[in-house]
Amino acid sequence: MLDVSLLGTGGMMPLPYRWLTALMLRYNGKSILIDCGEGTQIALREKGWSPKPVDIICFTHYHADHISGLPGMLLTMGNAERTEPLLLIGPKGLARAVNALRVIAPELPFEIRYQEITEPEQEFSFEGFRIKAFKVSHSVLCYGYSMMVDRGGRFDKERALEQQIPMKLWSRLQKGEVIEQDGRVYRPDMVLGQARKGLKVTYCTDTRPTEAIVSNAADSDLLILEGMYGEPDKMVKARENKHMTMYEAARIARAAQVPELWLTHYSPSLTRPEEYMGDVRKIFPNAVAARDGRTVELNFEED
Repeated sequence: MLDVSLLGTGGMMPLPYRWLTALMLRYNGKSILIDCGEGTQIALREKGWSPKPVDIICFTHYHADHISGLPGMLLTMGNAERTEPLLLIGPKGLARAVNALRVIAPELPFEIRYQEITEPEQEFSFEGFRIKAFKVSHSVLCYGYSMMVDRGGRFDKERALEQQIPMKLWSRLQKGEVIEQDGRVYRPDMVLGQARKGLKVTYCTDTRPTEAIVSNAADSDLLILEGMYGEPDKMVKARENKHMTMYEAARIARAAQVPELWLTHYSPSLTRPEEYMGDVRKIFPNAVAARDGRTVELNFEED
């Protein structure tokens, strides 16, 4: 089960009814936050979720509407007596950007670890899931992210018995561990069938359309893209500022053949994104003009 909550859907500046950009994903006791715009703490509280167990924060880029909520978030984590290290992932300049913001949050009871993205596409592996960053096209260095939860093949008891694999090793093999014991090597593929479909969520804001978004969104259960503008006369502005319209996002979702698209990161001028969804759905029928707090629980397909 993967919980996905779009905490804030605003771009550039918060509005009374719309917080700035932030996405929370929760899986197997781990919490991953992507972007931390102003108001993210309030959005979390409105959702009823706590910032204390956040394990990883990923940044798409370092414009204020994507990172300005970080100092307060760090202080809140510290006041909640957090002691576990916090991992931050982001483009080149990560430590410099965060340390500049930490002038107002200098003392924390936990360690901050930094992992800079150094390649156009780069993957980070964790226990039970992977995060992949991919470069997009904005006015500054910017990345989109996919979170992937892999699912191994079904355990085959008969094969384990036929190969006389000790029962005490079964659970470790199911977890993907390679075990050497009594001069024999036991591998997961000895007891597992073909890998089953996992879960994947792709998130991308502040960019022009690129092939990298389409290719990385493929096989996603949910695609979340910026729809900065819905007004037809804003196409020139979208190109100039390297943002994306709702219609361009819909074309990407159609090309990637995803089951569902959530639009986010609206311009302050786009006060009623729902008004434009009729034309958006002509391009991609399963598109949603997401609002703050929109949440879904993704589950593995039944065998």
